[in-house]
Formats: sequence, C-alpha cells, structure tokens
Amino acid sequence: MPLQKGDFILIDYTAKVKETNEVFDTTNEETSKKENLHKEGEIYEPKLVVIGEGWVLKELDEKLTTMEPGKIQTVEIPPEKAFGPRDPEKVKRVPLKQLLAKDIHNPTIGMRIEYGGKNATIRAIGAGRVLLDFNPPLAGKTLIYDVTVNKKLETNEEKIAALIHRRIPLAEPEKFKFTIKDGTLTIDMPETAFYIEGVQIAKRGIAMDVQKFLPELDEIRFVETFKSEPKPETKPEPKPELKPQASTEEPKPESPEKKPATEQTA
Repeated sequence: MPLQKGDFILIDYTAKVKETNEVFDTTNEETSKKENLHKEGEIYEPKLVVIGEGWVLKELDEKLTTMEPGKIQTVEIPPEKAFGPRDPEKVKRVPLKQLLAKDIHNPTIGMRIEYGGKNATIRAIGAGRVLLDFNPPLAGKTLIYDVTVNKKLETNEEKIAALIHRRIPLAEPEKFKFTIKDGTLTIDMPETAFYIEGVQIAKRGIAMDVQKFLPELDEIRFVETFKSEPKPETKPEPKPELKPQASTEEPKPESPEKKPATEQTA
C-alpha cells in the first residue's frame, strides 16, 4: 500500500547543495564525520516524519508519498521551493567596532552571528568594516536529498513511542513505559529524564502531539516516581557466648568428727 498523508514514517537522508556538492545535513553519523559536520551531543538516527505535517521542506514532504520503504530516492528541490532566492538587499556593511561592542570578538568569514535581532553570515572583513548577509545560508541554492524510508509505523504504541522520543531525544526510548486504558495514556517517566533541560515544555508538546494524532486518547498523564536508594543490609551482631563463671565462695571447713564417749569403769 503506497504511503499517504498522515502516515508515520522513519526516514534517513543526506542533503547537499547541487551547485557545490557540499553536504549540509544528514541523519547518518559516519557521513557527518566524513563531511566535517559532526557535532558533539547531536543524535544521528532516523527522523520521524508525519507526512503532510510540514516537518520537512514542502517539496520533500510531497515526494514522500511516492516512495517505497527500503529504497533510496533522490529528490531535487529548486531555490524557490527550498529557502527562496537570494536577496541582495539583505546584504549590509557594518562597522567592525559595532560587532566588537556586542562581544563578537575575532569575527571570521563564514561565522554565523546575531546582529540587530537577526541571524547573519559574515561574508567579508576589511578596512574596519564587515559584510553581513542576512539571507538564509541556503537561499538561492538547489538542494539534493537522498532519502530512504526505513519504516512505516503501524500501531498506536509505535507512534506514541516515536512522538515521545521526538520531544525527549536525550533519554533512552526503551526506558519510557506507558499504558493505554479507557482513553487515558499514562506515561511513566524514567528518572534519567527528570532533569533534562526543557522537559516540562517537552511533556506539553508530547500531550499536544498525542491528542492531535490519536484523538481517541483524551487524557495524558505523566508519572514521575522518585525511589530511595536501597539501604545496605545490616547483619545482627552475634551474642557473646556465656561461659560458666568460677565460684567465689570459700569452701566451708569440714566439721571435726565426733569421737565416741569413753566408758568409765567403776
């Protein structure tokens, strides 16, 4: 059965710029290292996509319905359907001292910075001035995506697990336990997730996702259980053995034997 809008799928992809063949995004860790894209702490794994929800570029989203799981497919996306054409009006020269005043020290060509509340790329530096490009980095570029649909998620349990992992990727997915009963989804949070930054916002996102895609679940509960560490076992101290004590009483002297009375003769 072909894929269609609303399907939950896991995809792997590598994306590059057609004009330069430069890879700018990938779900594959080995590729990220080979292309000098690897970031410490980044999670490289198949990406969850709900077709039609705009979780990827629109052109790629539409092409997903034509793909067959397990087969790689190449999708070419022109600039107007990717990040738009490059606008020369969004390229500005600013004094270098303004960057230094904003604690942007040692600026280099290609560096991404925030200036005036907007993101910009440094394109050139010289004569005390800096050329800032406020266009998206991929504006005006034709993009090539090599995509493989790894799997289509069929059951509610698979979908819920994937939605949880999408919002809290730093915690091991197998440690989340959940049950479904009478329209209520109860999620037991692992202790490793309690202190992840932004976890409360993530829980709100999970609840909204579940209620959107699985409307029959009208109540979402999160359970956080704090367990005390087991106390070390203490063995009872052995009772001292009772040894018989020597008597302190002095022995009584033996009574002298009574001699028989001497008979007197007349």
